[in-house]
Amino acid sequence: MFSGGGTLGPVTPLLAVHEYLKEEYPEAEFIWVGTKNGPEKSLITDAGIAFLTIASGKLRRYLSFWNVTDIFKIIFGFFQSLFIIYRQTPDFCVSAGGFVSVPVHWAAWLFGIPTWVHQQDVVVGLANQMMAPLARVITTALKPSVKLFSAKKTFWLGNPVRSLVLQGERTAGLKAFRLPEKEPVVLALGGGTGSMRVNLLMIQAVQHLVGFCQVVHLSGRERPQDLVERAVKHFPYYQVHQFLGKEMPLAYAVADLVIARGGFGTLSELAALGKPAILIPKPGHQEENVKFLAQAGVVEVLDERTADGNLLARTIRELLADKERMFQMGEGLKKVLPPAKKEEILEIVSFLLK
Repeated sequence: MFSGGGTLGPVTPLLAVHEYLKEEYPEAEFIWVGTKNGPEKSLITDAGIAFLTIASGKLRRYLSFWNVTDIFKIIFGFFQSLFIIYRQTPDFCVSAGGFVSVPVHWAAWLFGIPTWVHQQDVVVGLANQMMAPLARVITTALKPSVKLFSAKKTFWLGNPVRSLVLQGERTAGLKAFRLPEKEPVVLALGGGTGSMRVNLLMIQAVQHLVGFCQVVHLSGRERPQDLVERAVKHFPYYQVHQFLGKEMPLAYAVADLVIARGGFGTLSELAALGKPAILIPKPGHQEENVKFLAQAGVVEVLDERTADGNLLARTIRELLADKERMFQMGEGLKKVLPPAKKEEILEIVSFLLK
């Protein structure tokens, strides 16, 4: 049983784990517990995984009225989880974060079912803090993060990356997105739910990219589309998509440069592909995620609070003009963020099944 959602951050690494398990255990059955309104459902069902939902609340580390109402959602989600665990009797549960996972893992612990928690970000989120004490195994995407948990059950794994992401072909991608062969392509990502700030910066920047590149912009289903759709009408080299599922490997394949947030799932995919990136992290834990990458010189980072479209466009143009710099960034990112190894994932699963 996998769990996670609300955003795609806790989802994509678990889809990679699913791929490995499906190859090793062809007869295995998989269930995913996610959120009702999150962006995860289509990716999970496309992978052939049964998808169930529970009520999902969030505890904030600051005073908020929503903390009161979400307490009741979490309690209700816990009782739903008890029922699901009782009915499905999974051999083990896996989560890479997200508050929808908390009641699932608590319920699994009550039934004596082993759980595995994977920590991606530099800063441990509250959801993982609440699940970690009950977990049988904890893994981390970053080696220094091991010291943040119990030494007896925590291992450095790296971040699992879907093989599907690595299989895109540039020629097929150019055809799918109707792009000219000889012009560089910039791929702009705002995360699984989209980012208003990234969308606005791209709209401001695109007018300054005439003759420099083609732009493929993933704007997000949950964000207003009026401004980006208006920009599409004025700039023929700019195209917008609200969501990319099976097309995502093709989008990566055609991208010479990627603009992205600082979620660890996306960072891991960029590293596996060796893609040079301009990162615009969401204030908070994403800034911590990208700080060490910027210090290593393997990414360019812009502060969303001070950056504007002119700065973003200038950074894009400078990088596209410096092919050697982009190559070094991509190769450096590969070395700094190596992906999880299949054999190590399978060892953890074997331990959970004992």
